Amino acid sequence: MTTPATRSRQNTRARLLDAAAQVFAEVGLEGATVEAVVERAGFTRGAFYSNFESMDELFLTLANSVGEARVSTVRERITAMIEANAISECDPADLVQQVMDSGEDDRLDVMLMSEIRIRALRDPVFGAAYLAGEREIVASITAIIRQIVDTGQITLRIDAEEAARLLMVVWEGMVVRGAMGGEDTQDLRRAGSSALGRMVELMKV
Repeated sequence: MTTPATRSRQNTRARLLDAAAQVFAEVGLEGATVEAVVERAGFTRGAFYSNFESMDELFLTLANSVGEARVSTVRERITAMIEANAISECDPADLVQQVMDSGEDDRLDVMLMSEIRIRALRDPVFGAAYLAGEREIVASITAIIRQIVDTGQITLRIDAEEAARLLMVVWEGMVVRGAMGGEDTQDLRRAGSSALGRMVELMKV
């Protein structure tokens, strides 16, 4: 049972994360400060530190939320397609296209994740924390792939976890390059999903 205190804490964290994303959009990761985030969110420093130990923890949480939102959208789409027996009606490339086009990736997400990865490269402790969050995302993607394989409509040449890692790397690479080329949100999704479709074609038996 969710108590009023729990809901209040969740709302505070959500507002801080939203404010952090807005501040990041304006000044980047290095320019973002606790003061700027709490001012944007309408809170005090005390509210910040009762929810996050540091800006590093906040940005790692924000990075994880981006990945989790994408995975949640994909999971819901796949589950709906399985329940409607629609998986069998799609070839793998079309399936990936349909699923990934339901997401909401944008340039801000791409920029945020790119800066966080640079931060992770420079700081081993931050990097270890980032990789721990990434492993959770990979585990979630692996579960989705196994859900699809269990329908019997697709058989892969490699195991689900390896497929999950490869698909994540390809997706990230394509959307980063698309963002560099000035593509809008719709084009970013199209480029990413098209590349994943080709990868699935190579992976399947």
